[in-house]
Amino acid sequence: MVYIARWKAIAIVVVCVLGLLYAAPNMMSRDARLWMQENLPSWMPTQSVNLGLDLQGGSHLLLEVDVASVFRERSQGLVDSVRPELRESRIGYTRITALPQGGMRLTLREPVKAEEARKIIRGVQEGLEISVSGNGVVEAIFSEALRKEITDQTISQSIEIVRRRVDETGTREPVIQRQGEDRILIQLPGLDDPQRIKDLLGKTAKLTFHLVDQSGLSEGRPSAGSKVYPMAEDPARTISVERRALLSGDMLTSASFCTGQYGDSAVCFRFNNIGARRFCDITRENVNKPFAIVLDDEVITAPNINEPICGGSGQITGNFTVQEANDLALLLRAGALPAPLNVLEERTVGPSLGEDSVEAGKNASLLGFALVMVFMALAYGRFGLMADVALILNVALIFAVLSGLQATLTLPGIAGIVLTIGMAVDANVLIFERIREELAAGRSPISAVDSGYRQVMSTIMDANLTTLIATAILYSFGTGPIKGFAVTLSIGVLTSMFSAIMVTRLILVTWLHHKKPSTLNI
Repeated sequence: MVYIARWKAIAIVVVCVLGLLYAAPNMMSRDARLWMQENLPSWMPTQSVNLGLDLQGGSHLLLEVDVASVFRERSQGLVDSVRPELRESRIGYTRITALPQGGMRLTLREPVKAEEARKIIRGVQEGLEISVSGNGVVEAIFSEALRKEITDQTISQSIEIVRRRVDETGTREPVIQRQGEDRILIQLPGLDDPQRIKDLLGKTAKLTFHLVDQSGLSEGRPSAGSKVYPMAEDPARTISVERRALLSGDMLTSASFCTGQYGDSAVCFRFNNIGARRFCDITRENVNKPFAIVLDDEVITAPNINEPICGGSGQITGNFTVQEANDLALLLRAGALPAPLNVLEERTVGPSLGEDSVEAGKNASLLGFALVMVFMALAYGRFGLMADVALILNVALIFAVLSGLQATLTLPGIAGIVLTIGMAVDANVLIFERIREELAAGRSPISAVDSGYRQVMSTIMDANLTTLIATAILYSFGTGPIKGFAVTLSIGVLTSMFSAIMVTRLILVTWLHHKKPSTLNI
């Protein structure tokens, strides 16, 4: 135990040096870190720990997903799917309506065909609770399991699309998570003006392509298969387009800002293979006809098709500013939200409050750090100073790991680090006390040190393992701040085991072999 192989000693020194290097950027100013990131190779340690919302300020948004609109849309889709099936099976009906809570109601001309209609409905959509009354009314309602499946799918898809939109704005380390049944929590550290984020999230970004209803334009009113939309640049103007969308935004593979034909801001897009073929066929069959691009129930532009467009790409113009064109491209790249989002709560944490929290956390950490170092030096003398060196390296390793992982540090995370500072010397206390006992029993210095490390190793492992189990449970069942506390504490436990067992032992063994003392004062 008092002998350490050369390769092990080299490995311990290398880990400590790397820890100091990766922790160093946290001691530098923001400008210095930016200079390093721009001028140094990517493999060099230039990253620092990201500060959370409570430390650097930022915005807090609580959004509600309009799941009811998804139920209405799915219900209308069920009706649209069932209608041709009934027509094909020659089942007459007097009325068919979508239920807003999820489902449909069908009134048959011939009640005897109710069972046949039930089979058709069940074949179109699984998970329906279908009931038939004696007067030929068939009612199909979404079951509780189907409603939960639709809700979970909608929330998950909304979170993913919100994450894409927020990430593309350059916001660092946002917190985006589900809260409750139909809500999404968003925390944006460092962002004190959430208006642009709200504007981006407030748009469903449902993009569709329609032929303009030319008969409706000539008659002054829309035809039966058409729908009227306002123009985006002038809502007072309306345009009638065919209700059926010929293409949709989910067929896009890319969208980016570009310059239009006349030097104005535009959005260039490209379809996937299926969309490209369909776009080519549509433009070939409708030359010299207007073609409307509709975003969130507003017509952005409705240009004429001058010639077939078979390259799979196109351009959207509409008197955009550069920012508006960039935002529209961002929305199209991220995809359409499955349901609208409503802002329920909005809070902005000022940077001054965050600075106060950082200062308070820093003071608490430094005070705890200093008191622990003084106690170890007074209690164990030279050996306590060795433990203090290991403690300094332990803190450096914690920040190095957090920086390498690009973790977000919050106030509970600082609490975890302060707690780790106290726990980091536990192993050294156990080892040193055991060495004292062995010296009192008459052992030689080398034998006492060897026995001290060997006898307490199982105790140290058990104590740290139980702490890691507790942090794993906190991380699994906790949320937000609790997870941050668990992460920093677990990293601190692992680094403290390394520093207390490996670093302190290397220093102590090196001193023993160099000095060869006949007695130990501990």
